[in-house]
Amino acid sequence: MTLLFGRKTCDRLIGRCVRRLNLFSTPSPSNWTKVVSDAEKIVGYPTSFMSLRCLLSDELSNVALHVRKLVDTRHPLINTARGFVFDNKNNLQMRGLVVLLISKAAGPSLAADAPLEQDMVSGIYPSQRNLAEITELIHSAFLVHRGIVNLKDWTTSDGPLNDMQFGNKMAVLSGDFLLANACTGLAQLNNTKVVELISSAIGDLVQGIYYENNRTGEEINITDDVPIGSWQDHTFLSHGALLAKSCQAAMELAHHEMRSQTLAFQYGKHLSLGHKLNSDVQAFVKENTCDRTSFNFNSAPVILHQQFVGREQWICEINKARSRHHDAGYSELWRIVKSGKGVDSAIDLCHYHGNKALEAIKCFPPSEARSALENIATAVTNL
Repeated sequence: MTLLFGRKTCDRLIGRCVRRLNLFSTPSPSNWTKVVSDAEKIVGYPTSFMSLRCLLSDELSNVALHVRKLVDTRHPLINTARGFVFDNKNNLQMRGLVVLLISKAAGPSLAADAPLEQDMVSGIYPSQRNLAEITELIHSAFLVHRGIVNLKDWTTSDGPLNDMQFGNKMAVLSGDFLLANACTGLAQLNNTKVVELISSAIGDLVQGIYYENNRTGEEINITDDVPIGSWQDHTFLSHGALLAKSCQAAMELAHHEMRSQTLAFQYGKHLSLGHKLNSDVQAFVKENTCDRTSFNFNSAPVILHQQFVGREQWICEINKARSRHHDAGYSELWRIVKSGKGVDSAIDLCHYHGNKALEAIKCFPPSEARSALENIATAVTNL
């Protein structure tokens, strides 16, 4: 990573990003920056780049030396690497911070076999901090793995074929390295239930990505009839399971009762679903048009629009738009969805999940940590 940017550049970007974090695409980035800054003070240190310790290891630095060959290509591994330091799409990793906040909000357990309260640092057990780092590493590994090019879609403008093949190999190896480190740390927690929870979350991620990849073909996307309930189930697997189960695992490490574990799980689940809905809606509330690369047939507003107008009407709209435009009518379809009920319904659903996340943490005693979690959940609904 350092070799991609240079040590001084990397350090400068890290400092800049800690000040400019913006997980959710909200209309007021400055307010969100304050939410994150306050939250990181509560847990004791900046958490936004906790995975960088592994990313800047000698092993991955050697990989980065080879990855420099891809700088003049369009291989997504380059953007993924840069995204770990600064993401122009305002989607930096915050899972670790949420895990730490919910750990502190719950406080020490009253169970007889609970860890000693004097072992806590800033109200958080060392094992919970390790879990937060493990969560970030797993997410980072999957981000790297997803940066693999489908060579069937390769064109000469993307870069030399040999370089693209090499980039795919580096993406697989780098992602495997991060995942292996996460699994090693997971085993060192010495908690069977936590291992089961996080292992199942990894399985959920794989299954969720499989669903996404299985519906990326253009014709399949058009003919699929996916109800919003199924959309939420699949989205939870790929975007929510890791955070939800990590929040639950944090409660287990402190030996909290099952009720607290369930509510922590619900907070992570609804926060993640709200975030995805927020992200899907942005293309319709902040953009004036769209093209083939940005229009997503599987986004929540499109799925909900199809449910409102009916499957036959939706296919008819697609065919008409395609027959009128050389670009397959994506801009026309975007206008159709934007003028329908799908966008407002997606916003309502986003508010619903934000409110459910707020309800889940009402059981925790009032504290700065709980307030920070409430602020994060509120940010999800800020559309």
